[in-house]
Amino acid sequence: QVQLVESGGGLVHTGASLRLSCAASGRTVSSHAMGWFRQAPGKEREFVAAISWSGTNTNYADPVKGRFTISRDNAKNTAYLQMNSLKPEDTAVYYCAAVRTAGWRTPAATSEFDYWGQGTQVTVSS
Repeated sequence: QVQLVESGGGLVHTGASLRLSCAASGRTVSSHAMGWFRQAPGKEREFVAAISWSGTNTNYADPVKGRFTISRDNAKNTAYLQMNSLKPEDTAVYYCAAVRTAGWRTPAATSEFDYWGQGTQVTVSS
């Protein structure tokens, strides 16, 4: 089993930056693709970004391309989401997810991930 804990959320103004962290425990996630999703009030959970277990492949949702960067440090069993130029529409609970999969894959569907964190709130004020 893998346990995921997100941190780094908060309340910021438009244009600010935040870095989210996702710490894994229970077992190594070095063979797992990692993903970030978000869910705003009244909306479905949506894909934000994913990174392959090797770290060589990444995948981003169109609304965050060029502003968000996903990365990972397998030695620390941790994934990150650097969020720059934040907008009010980025306000949501952000969830980290993991799935054991082939090294090149960057899944984007919630149904593809086996492990989920509890989420961290990100609020961007205008």
